[in-house]
Amino acid sequence: MDFSWLSILGIAVGLAMDAFAVSVAAGLSLAQVTYRHVFRLAFHFGLFQFLMPILGWLAGKQVAESIKAFDHWIAFGLLAYVGGKMLWEARRDKPPGAAADPTRGLTLVTLSLATSIDALAVGLSMGLLGVTIILPSVVIGVVTATLCTVGILFGARIGSRWGRYAEIAGGIVLIAIGLRIVVTHLGG
Repeated sequence: MDFSWLSILGIAVGLAMDAFAVSVAAGLSLAQVTYRHVFRLAFHFGLFQFLMPILGWLAGKQVAESIKAFDHWIAFGLLAYVGGKMLWEARRDKPPGAAADPTRGLTLVTLSLATSIDALAVGLSMGLLGVTIILPSVVIGVVTATLCTVGILFGARIGSRWGRYAEIAGGIVLIAIGLRIVVTHLGG
């Protein structure tokens, strides 16, 4: 099974929503956003979002044959979990951002890892379904970097309320893609 371009783009946008929301918050927390801030944040978030699906895919390929009969349910469960978690998190009030520069050092690495854990689960799902991973990973990384660039640059103008809506949209997209996987597998 291979995903269509629309599905890959949907997954990429869905996964990028956490990083986008964090980028908006970073833009709000910085007194003045420079090109260095933008590059560091977009590069690291994009890189982590590119690598994590590959790691998940490698893990999924190891166990794919033994769970072939119910792999579509696992893929749905993982995507529904990630999407549901995003919806749950979107309803909680969060602090507007850290006082320290979120685009530097351990804070940046921690944020990059935290926003890309969902991509690991998606990569695992793709590995279980036998989907090739390089193209989706590249698209996920590029979309994430692009949305993070937009998020940090317009963070102050957009306001923190949009980060919540972006997270809700991302959660819905991931759940919908999970449902599509189940319906496609059961129907064909």
